[in-house]
Amino acid sequence: MIDSYVGLDDTEVAIAAALAGGDVVRDLYGRRLARIDKGAGDFATAADVAAEEAILGVIGAARPDDALLGEESGRHGARGAARQWLVDPLCGTLNYAVGSALVAVNVALSEGAAAVVDPFAVEVFYTDGESARTRREGGEARLSPSSATRLVDVNLDPPFPNAPGFRAVDLLAHPRFVADFRPRVVSTSLALAWVAAGKRAAYVTDGTNLCGSVHFAAGIAVCRAAGCVVTGLDGAPIGPDSRGLVAAADAGTHRQLMSVIRDLGRGPAAR
Repeated sequence: MIDSYVGLDDTEVAIAAALAGGDVVRDLYGRRLARIDKGAGDFATAADVAAEEAILGVIGAARPDDALLGEESGRHGARGAARQWLVDPLCGTLNYAVGSALVAVNVALSEGAAAVVDPFAVEVFYTDGESARTRREGGEARLSPSSATRLVDVNLDPPFPNAPGFRAVDLLAHPRFVADFRPRVVSTSLALAWVAAGKRAAYVTDGTNLCGSVHFAAGIAVCRAAGCVVTGLDGAPIGPDSRGLVAAADAGTHRQLMSVIRDLGRGPAAR
């Protein structure tokens, strides 16, 4: 099995690893699974742990000299390694635990290749760092962002480091947001890949250093390569010092959202 990963390029390693994790997530779906408490209402399941083990097994076999950061098991490999993989084995654990199939498996090299897998649709959204494509049922296509749906996914999960200046829930009640868009809340970073694929017009979340997060790095990489506009809540290009995330299918959609977000920051009197 290990030999089957030797010789793969980084993109195929990311895809193979994410698919291996997705197989575990799908196989364990619907079972009564042990939970590992993380505090503040958050937890992992045995599926998170098993999926991460499968992903790390693939990357470890294909890239033994690289470092890895897994959501559940932390850092692996040499501290001085030039390259690091970011692994989120099951994004949407709370959905998964109650029998909702809205989840994602995220694998990203800190610079370059990344893959996001929808384990139930068995669809892969991936990038080599330059272009972005989707693979499903043996077919491939270039990802093509579009704002036609007018659906904007808003992450309402804590923490909220930018409150009170920005609170995602306030976005949903803003008159211009309601007039221009329709909100969705799927509570998984799969929604980021959907922006790249034209299934969502945009995605908005609070947070800090999301480009270096195991939860968001793969989705951000796919969105960027697909040509989406990806910034922090301040409208500046996303980076290590960014706060929050706005990923939009096109510049016009991004401008509309940023106008509302800036209005929120000025408080009720500005509205």
